[in-house]
Amino acid sequence: MSALLVPPSRVPQARNRDVVLRTVTAETYRAFLASPAGTALGAGFLQCPSWADVKEGWRSQLLGWGPGPEAGQLTGVVLVLLRQFPGTRKYFAYLPEGPVADWSDPDIDGWLGPLLEHLRRAGAFAVRIGPSPVYRRWDAALLKPLTGPGRRLGDVLASEVDPLGTAVAERLRARGWRRCGGDGTAGDGTGGDGDAQPRHVFHVPLAGRTPEDLWSGLNQEWRRNVRRAQKSGVEVVVGSAAELPEFYRLLGITERRDGFRLGRSLAYYERQYAALNAEEPGRMKLYLARHRGEILAAHTMITVGRRVWYQTGASADHRREVRPSNALQWRMLQDAHALGADVYDMRGVPSTLDPGERAYGLLRWKLGTGGRVVETLGEWERPLAGSANHTLHRAFQAYLNRR
Repeated sequence: MSALLVPPSRVPQARNRDVVLRTVTAETYRAFLASPAGTALGAGFLQCPSWADVKEGWRSQLLGWGPGPEAGQLTGVVLVLLRQFPGTRKYFAYLPEGPVADWSDPDIDGWLGPLLEHLRRAGAFAVRIGPSPVYRRWDAALLKPLTGPGRRLGDVLASEVDPLGTAVAERLRARGWRRCGGDGTAGDGTGGDGDAQPRHVFHVPLAGRTPEDLWSGLNQEWRRNVRRAQKSGVEVVVGSAAELPEFYRLLGITERRDGFRLGRSLAYYERQYAALNAEEPGRMKLYLARHRGEILAAHTMITVGRRVWYQTGASADHRREVRPSNALQWRMLQDAHALGADVYDMRGVPSTLDPGERAYGLLRWKLGTGGRVVETLGEWERPLAGSANHTLHRAFQAYLNRR
């Protein structure tokens, strides 16, 4: 992992004299994430130090702020990825699903301002962030009867609108931030297509629920499919790095069948598996569904603190009638619950509610778990101070549009 380091004397202090921004070690960073204060902020796996080892072609920084960062006295941290703009010595700063901060703090400038100034001095011309607050939620029971031609999530009144998410969005707009991919309002056709990470995700709440509650939360089709897998002799096991090539082969089949392309190599998944598990054994697991000795499906799961993610799934074209993917997800849900997770995050879902669109099938499948669609604030971007940075940011956007 490479890093751009700025001497502590050059890192600006926040307006609050008790808060200082500094580069921190990976050990200090991880210790904060594992602390009660850090756990409460709910950091995602994209903000773990190990993620820098997964992303080739990016430089990285680990930063923290608080009354004494060097001594581990922190109130927030962030992993910054920096990509050099071709032909320049300037960088695009990307904070995937970060910073890990208290977004309810009314003095957002007290920690965000020094962070931006630090990045400007480090050579960044623009910054993209992924604030953690939720914007809206739709319960599965609400959405199921409201599907139809041309319909999208934005056409349906949400079950819940989070006031913190609304407030953070207003604060960011007032400070010159732009929501990537637009606001996703009804009929505009956006819904976060400009985000690198999914804006709409699917959550199955686990806190306060029993395994029996999880089972009754599945719809009738899901319960039938899980029973069918069990009766057919589908065996679900946790694999190892040795099965990653088979997972990758199945992923290629899935991409061709479902019409999408992740564009990742086998080496990417091998690097991810090694980096995350070196940071914490068992952080990333590979679940396999076997039938008659053959692996028919493979899904990856990642755990950080009290959060668990189903990251990527792959399955074969044949013997789909024995429902290996349903069996995998039911086992992963149970394991996440046994780990004490508050939520099982099934990651991205499309914003379409049109059964005639190919992408709707993924949403329909996840709705069967009885969870809810969650719209995050998505990703926000802005150029840093200086006319040259504004000009370079416009050129960078044009460069991305041509790719």
